[in-house]
Order: sequence, then C-alpha cells, then structure tokens
Amino acid sequence: MTDTEPRNGTRVKLYRHPKSGHCHRVELMIALLRIPYEAIDVDMANSQHKSPEYLRISPLGQVPAIEDDGITLPDSNAILTYLVERYGDANAWRGADPLEKAQVQRWLSIAAGEIASGPCAARLVTLFGADLDYEAAKTKAHALFAVMEAHLLRRYWLALARPTLADIAAYSYIAHAPEGGVSLSAYPSIRAWLGRIEALPGFVGMARSPALA
Repeated sequence: MTDTEPRNGTRVKLYRHPKSGHCHRVELMIALLRIPYEAIDVDMANSQHKSPEYLRISPLGQVPAIEDDGITLPDSNAILTYLVERYGDANAWRGADPLEKAQVQRWLSIAAGEIASGPCAARLVTLFGADLDYEAAKTKAHALFAVMEAHLLRRYWLALARPTLADIAAYSYIAHAPEGGVSLSAYPSIRAWLGRIEALPGFVGMARSPALA
C-alpha cells in the first residue's frame, strides 16, 4: 500500500494491480497532479476482483477503479478524465477547443484499441500466461510503433504541443513493451518521447519485469 499525505483530510483510493499498465496510467496521473491517494492492491490471482465487495466498486471486476468523496469509478481512461476535470487543468490535459479535444481523444481510442491489442496483449502473454495470439500481438505492436515513430519525428508529444492525457494513456504499455518481447530498439523517437514523460515533475514508474526484447 502506498500513501501520500492527505489534503483536507481526504484521499483518493486507487484499486490496482501493481503490474497493470491500465492501473499505472491512473497512478501516474494522480502523481503528476499531486493528488493524495491510497493504493490498494487487488489480489486478482485469488479472484478478489470477482468478490461481491469489489464488484460494488467495479461491476465488471476490472482494475483500476477509484473511490473519491463518495463516488466510485472504474475504467482507466474514464478515471483520467475525471481526475483532470476535478483536480487539474482540464483544458491543458484534455484540450482547450474542439479540435484539441478530438486530437487527444484519438489517442485515448488508440490506447483502448491498438495499444491494448498490441504491446499490452503481448505482455499479458509473457507475464500472466494469457490465452492470446502472441505473434499477432507483436505484429500489431510493431505496426503501431512504426506509425508512432513517424508521428514523433518532428514533435515532442502525441496530440498537442504539450503533454496531455494522450501521452499518459499511451505511456505505460509502450514503456514496458520489451517485457512482452517487443523491442523498442528500432524506435528512437518513441524512446525519446518516453524519456520526456519520465522527466515530468512527479513522475512515478510501474514495477518492472525482466525484458524479453
């Protein structure tokens, strides 16, 4: 369990698995916004996420989920949106006009689509023995990384000229792609982008596992 000092006597509860990239993107956002929180590890190996108590917090039994000031909320991208709306500068993180918001949303969709079915899926196979098509996941990861590498050649951040939810949602599984056997060696622009995120004030990393690539 990880705590920060409470602000005004309150603390967000983050239900997580310490090696889940979905959970880490929420924890990273919490850290960047300097929100007091309590990290509660969910014992998924022993089906704690299917318990009646946890299902009242996250009806689909998913991590992450948060409790904050009487509300409960699952789904990592929904939580990111909530956190910046309540505790941060929403215009900076989500976009200040319709086009900016759409550009950020595009990458949130990629995080839930191509990242989830590519580097995330490959890592689920190697770390957790998930019954997924490993070779297909690696192929999808490299196809996505080729697009991202070209995209990042002349820009610092994914969506806008500043870090946004797009970067936070994409970071964790890409930074840990080698744990799923997906090497980042051919993608210097992606590695530089990861370094810029890691240099943000308040950055916290996810627990590392041995790299396979």
